[in-house]
Amino acid sequence: MKHSSIIRTLRDLLLRWATHRKPLTIRDPRIKWVILNSLFWFGCFAVFGASPSPIPALTARVVTPTPAPMSLPRALKPEDFAALRDVDEPNISPDGNLIAYVVKVADMEKDKRPGNLWLAKWDGSENRALTFGNRGQSHPRWSPDGKWIGFLSGREDENEVDQLWILSSSGGEAEKLTDVKGGVEDFSWSPDSKRIVLVVHDPDPREPEKKEKEKKTVQPIVIDRLFFKKDIDGYLTQRYSHLQLLDLTSRKIEPLTTGTHDDLLPAWSPEGKEIAFVTKRGDDPDRTGNWDVYVIGAQPGAQERQLTTSPEADPNPDWESAPAWSPDGRSIAYIHGGDPKKIEYAVHSLAVIPAAGGQAKVLTEKLDRNVIQPHWSTDGKSVFVVVEDDGAEHLARVPMNGGALEPVTNGRRKVTAYDVSRDSRIIVRASTPDRPYEIFAVEKGNLRDLTKQTEAFINEFRLARVDETRFKSTDGTEIHGFIVNPLDPSAAGSKPPALLRPHGGPQSQYANEFDFEKQLFAANGYAVIMPNPRGSTGRGTDFAMGIYADWGHRDVEDDLAAVDDAVARGLADPDRLGVGGWSYGGISTNYTIASTTRFKAATSGASISNILAGYGTDQYVLDYEDELGVPWKDTETWLRLSYPFLHADRIKTPTLFLCGENDFNVPLLNTEQMYQALRSLGVPTELVIYPGQNHGLKKPSYIIDRFKRYLDWYGKWILPATP
Repeated sequence: MKHSSIIRTLRDLLLRWATHRKPLTIRDPRIKWVILNSLFWFGCFAVFGASPSPIPALTARVVTPTPAPMSLPRALKPEDFAALRDVDEPNISPDGNLIAYVVKVADMEKDKRPGNLWLAKWDGSENRALTFGNRGQSHPRWSPDGKWIGFLSGREDENEVDQLWILSSSGGEAEKLTDVKGGVEDFSWSPDSKRIVLVVHDPDPREPEKKEKEKKTVQPIVIDRLFFKKDIDGYLTQRYSHLQLLDLTSRKIEPLTTGTHDDLLPAWSPEGKEIAFVTKRGDDPDRTGNWDVYVIGAQPGAQERQLTTSPEADPNPDWESAPAWSPDGRSIAYIHGGDPKKIEYAVHSLAVIPAAGGQAKVLTEKLDRNVIQPHWSTDGKSVFVVVEDDGAEHLARVPMNGGALEPVTNGRRKVTAYDVSRDSRIIVRASTPDRPYEIFAVEKGNLRDLTKQTEAFINEFRLARVDETRFKSTDGTEIHGFIVNPLDPSAAGSKPPALLRPHGGPQSQYANEFDFEKQLFAANGYAVIMPNPRGSTGRGTDFAMGIYADWGHRDVEDDLAAVDDAVARGLADPDRLGVGGWSYGGISTNYTIASTTRFKAATSGASISNILAGYGTDQYVLDYEDELGVPWKDTETWLRLSYPFLHADRIKTPTLFLCGENDFNVPLLNTEQMYQALRSLGVPTELVIYPGQNHGLKKPSYIIDRFKRYLDWYGKWILPATP
């Protein structure tokens, strides 16, 4: 083939590719011309090493470019957190062909990690961004007719209050549907796609004054509620969340519920006549955790009716599990809470109740494992749920006839979310220790990639091996957990330095999922010990209740047993140990360094040790009173659990304290107290306060800063000085 023929053929191929392969639709012919010509000349360079003649402006000498050497995967650095993409909120179209989801990527210039919507095809032929920018988009949900994707965004609000937007499934610009002052927190499409039920938060009556604060004095905050503060939300006044109905034809919004209570997690009945939701009622809803399922007609002025009446939570909104109607509309599945006095230690189960009212049936009562997110199968014969189980979470199907639980996904991984189409196609969000979260199609128990957002990340970096562990605690109880091996064991020595990292909660667990922080420690030569001590979930109510009103006892014994196990197996140097965690992980750290001096360094994030100081200053008043009693009657219990502060003179471990300035979960004052105690005692310590941050840090620069400070602190006190 002649030279000119090759060029023409290549150009034709590129033109066909650019014409028929989308993800972008280019309507301006001038832009298309520039892009196509760029592709053409790029192809020429790729084939010939230079442009073909007759282009006199370019040299006629053919230059073969030297290929750049392939870079080998390298170890993680703190700054690499900015490159990690967070993939979440999968939602499958009704026909099962398209998947909308959210990707969060750090924008270091704006110091944000906004979410944007992406679209993937079931067959894997397409994966593209739907929205752009740093304002953040979330909660993508397909309309039942498949024509629209609804989502929440604060893209036009300087305070980033979320409103409802819709985007055509065929493309185009998003359209804003609401402009409510308090913001939209949640929404659900009606079955005919003509209406949307909104969860709208009451507006702050002080908002105009707040915006004009430089011109006038802002009105004081007046509080008369028992539950009066919450992390991120701040101080809680008489503002609640209620249901409102949006008609898409008229764009009119009308209220469905009102009152001094929250109405959340709405779900439409199949015929579109009723809406189930979750609420907490009574003379003072703040004094109880007894959430219930209610049903209301889908028209303004309708009378609501209570469906569940048990004293347990049905369900707690923290579980993010809306009630689910059966395909025939006769039953509603929901998550049923355990004994309220056992608070979060108790297992929550799957239950089903007749939609017309009647006796509820608990389907997983004998399972003794937490389940969440009910979703009926298309044939109505079973209900899907996510099951938490001993270091893993998986999707399972619960038969309505009372049969055994049927696994839908398998393997040692963590599944956090899923969706099911009308033709029973299933997608899940899942992770393993060596792979961050992605969206997968479930096919006969196997997972097929639908997204590959983190593929470049895992190809660029070397990741450490993660092993599951089992060992005996002081009293013979078997404890499970994980250990992350040093990335380069030879560099760490025959026995590497090790970090014990207690998890938060305490009602949570370490599971088979990717953990950037632990991989970062391993990349810096540490073995990372991650036990699931008593108090953890995943092994039933009794195991979790092992620390009930007895914090810092059995859990500390179990954590230290994990260290002993690692040392005995030659996986950790007993003379180079560190400890640290965040939230209850920080609390556990304080208990540990007040119990032993074997650790050379500690990091304590967002922790509390003077438990008395927590009452009335954080958001856990009901938990405190149920588990510990009230301080003026059960003083001995409160003092006993405060031993790291009241016996701070036992602490000899150099400790780095960290906390967000605006943390209402475990407020800064608690961290300040422990810092002050150790500073007064002459123990090496520092206090790091992250301005404007809540319990979980949000700014990428602060998250990276925390990683660096961890490494610097541990390196200073644990690792030997370089000669």
